[in-house]
Amino acid sequence: MRLSMRALVPVVLLGSLPGPIAAQDLGPTGPIPYDIVESWAKPFAGEGFAFGGNSGVYAESPDRIIVLQRGETRLPDPVPAEFDGWAGPLWNVLSGRGRTWQNCIYVLDRDGNLIEVWDQWDYLFEGSDGPGPHRIRVSPYDPERRIWIVHETAHQIFVLSNDGKELLRTFGEKDVSGTDETHFGLPQDVAFLPDGRVLIADGYENSRVVVLDANWNYLTEFGRPGDGPGEFQIVHSIAMAPGGRILVADRDNRRIQMFSQSDYSYMGEIPTGALALDIIVSGNRVFVSDVGPPRLRQFDLRGTRSIRGMRRAKTLPTGSVRCTRSQWTRRATSTPPTIRTAGSRSSSRSPTPIRTCWWASRTSRGDVAVHRILTSV
Repeated sequence: MRLSMRALVPVVLLGSLPGPIAAQDLGPTGPIPYDIVESWAKPFAGEGFAFGGNSGVYAESPDRIIVLQRGETRLPDPVPAEFDGWAGPLWNVLSGRGRTWQNCIYVLDRDGNLIEVWDQWDYLFEGSDGPGPHRIRVSPYDPERRIWIVHETAHQIFVLSNDGKELLRTFGEKDVSGTDETHFGLPQDVAFLPDGRVLIADGYENSRVVVLDANWNYLTEFGRPGDGPGEFQIVHSIAMAPGGRILVADRDNRRIQMFSQSDYSYMGEIPTGALALDIIVSGNRVFVSDVGPPRLRQFDLRGTRSIRGMRRAKTLPTGSVRCTRSQWTRRATSTPPTIRTAGSRSSSRSPTPIRTCWWASRTSRGDVAVHRILTSV
């Protein structure tokens, strides 16, 4: 069953709103205000190898952080002088140069020390001619805390037991893309609803969100290629928000679209002005990582304002992570964008002090906050 957004509800036409909003007009920006935790994750690769680029992190507790990486990188011989423990300064790890599909999933404690390596699952990624694993997610509503791994390149999604010992389910057929009920086209993300439904961002080839029921059977889907309401150009991330809303990162259309959790109808959108990569929701605050330039943006769902922009410093070492508690100041020259919804009104709010953590780092209290962005007042 495939739902047409145009058939569900009247929508706000983009042409009736102001013209494209440039990235520099999307509200206050500034240098990312994190304190660098140098070499937080302790290297454990064998001689001649290094981390291969982390694509996902899940912090179950301060002392159990599960990391998904795109294999390890085989270093050149001799090792260049600029090598500082990470392959990033040598070349873009996404290119696949030197990649070996080993130690793809591992577990760290709060100090970045290795606890476990789940190398029994390396075979799931072997032979991949591409970036490989893309996301690691766990449903907050699942008492068993099962672990979902999105393997973009192979068009598959895996579900592991929380202890990593069992492969419970495989969705998709390895290296076979498709648009039917059992295949994907470079899937990017998964999200979860309180009633057990699972949403799959599918994805890089397919312009749709696939919905599974509480028993993980195909239920429906919504979306199609295009740039109108309910249409996508690369579904890159998905998240839940207050008010029964589903947020979908419509990457190449440079926006976050909002849909109803009940009938998947279009509810509005947030223009990002850049390629939206990932979404994290904390209350009514939505954090979006994007590129052009690489940065993190914060939006307020209660009003219509973008209240923060954080640009990643060029000097940030590959693999480093940051965390802060800070007060941001709005620039007088900034013009925040409007979150487009039916009947919404503009609302101006001052930034509030928050603690923001990106990837995995230690806060001032020594706790670990992890996965792109996690905030608390």
